[in-house]
Amino acid sequence: MTHKTMDPPDRPSRPRTGRPRTFDEDDALDRAMEVFWEKGYEGSSLPELTAAMGMNRPSLYAVFGNKEALFRRAVERYQSTRLDFCDAALEAATSREVVERLLRGSADVQTCPDSPHGCLGTSGALACGDEARPLRDELVALRSAREQRLRQRLERAVAEGDLPAHADAAQLASFVATIVQGMAVQAAGGATRDELYRTIDFVMAAWPGKQENR
Repeated sequence: MTHKTMDPPDRPSRPRTGRPRTFDEDDALDRAMEVFWEKGYEGSSLPELTAAMGMNRPSLYAVFGNKEALFRRAVERYQSTRLDFCDAALEAATSREVVERLLRGSADVQTCPDSPHGCLGTSGALACGDEARPLRDELVALRSAREQRLRQRLERAVAEGDLPAHADAAQLASFVATIVQGMAVQAAGGATRDELYRTIDFVMAAWPGKQENR
């Protein structure tokens, strides 16, 4: 004898609640980056960071680790989202184009109206105590690595005849890096983009590379 399976009685439908809003890690990291950018590493407190990121301290630790780890992540984010112009600049056809793109790109980032002015790497490394010295050293190493890449590009320019044979690529790269850092300090102090651009015009007028026909 077969038993007929009875269908379960209809249940009243329940209103579906939407899926909980997912945590946007990149957005939170951007907010932390802006705090560090404006106030430096030691000047940024955990209450300021958690308020800006919209999360409490246990959640911050769970997702990003401690303040030091968060700062490292913020620096990585800064490099990938704000300094991404550097790679394209280094591929420009002449040393003059390379340097001008690097300087104008830096000035644009340093004076962006939607972000703190200056440079995260510069502000983050200033006024660091002994506990933050490893972070400062890492920022200095990152800056040195960018200068090294520029030096190699300028050495190529010398080899190709784009720069005079007597040009010192290392000294020129150091000069450009110093200008970028100086602009960052000026921007953090209130210098406008137009003011930084005038500085760049002065630098480019003295650049030893070939003048383009304009």
